[in-house]
Amino acid sequence: MVAVMSAFHVGALAALFVASWSAVVTAAILYWIGISLGIGMGYHRLLTHRSFKAPKPVEYFLAVCCTLALEGGPISWVGTHRVHHQKADRDGDPHSPRHGGFWAHMGWVLCGHSNHNDTAGMSKLAPDLAKSGFYRWLNTYHYVPQVILGVLLAVVGGWSMVLWCVCVRVVLGLHSTWLVNSATHMWGRRRFATLDDSRNSWWVALLTFGEGWHNNHHAHPASARHGLAWYELDLTWLQIRLLQFVGLVKSAKVARLTSAPVELEAA
Repeated sequence: MVAVMSAFHVGALAALFVASWSAVVTAAILYWIGISLGIGMGYHRLLTHRSFKAPKPVEYFLAVCCTLALEGGPISWVGTHRVHHQKADRDGDPHSPRHGGFWAHMGWVLCGHSNHNDTAGMSKLAPDLAKSGFYRWLNTYHYVPQVILGVLLAVVGGWSMVLWCVCVRVVLGLHSTWLVNSATHMWGRRRFATLDDSRNSWWVALLTFGEGWHNNHHAHPASARHGLAWYELDLTWLQIRLLQFVGLVKSAKVARLTSAPVELEAA
């Protein structure tokens, strides 16, 4: 894991010497696909918390988008995140800053004991996903869509496109997502008196398309909307609403903005 992460970071630095507008713009689009459509909408709000419903083709498409973020397969990601909510900032939390900021940010990935490729072992944490042959396959071979994308980018745009659209994009996406584990449990404001250290961070929300409203999320984990106030920009929620408008999403759960956690209302 250390070797792979180091290689991607070296590749991201090398990309600075072969920059092109086409590569940068393509990387930005793929960043949105991997982090917002993938991690935020797919792995997190749909598969982990089931905060809305979508047809299986849409669900599977979002899951494939998730793999482009290189954060493991659906069973491993969902299982790990569910453990985080069950034991947030207590013993057993996979990535609490109470064990150190570096540990919460990336140490748990580099030195942790979880094996993202151990589909059988991680299935115990997400048994609902483990029932699906598609999710079992995608969890074991989560790197395949990334490899296919890399080959296509190399054919179309050469090394510049590969370094920007794979290395730079993946590194920025990883650190942005990891900031939700680290920064939003250390700095920011707390609207709700949750039992964990979760906080709302506007700048992490900008980097992650709405995932930074983390205190809101821990107070209402089943809510498809994380930015509860009008000034809390949550682009992933706006995308869910758009898909709901065209009939591809239904039964989205939305928390009301009150002083304490309450039951959800269907949007």
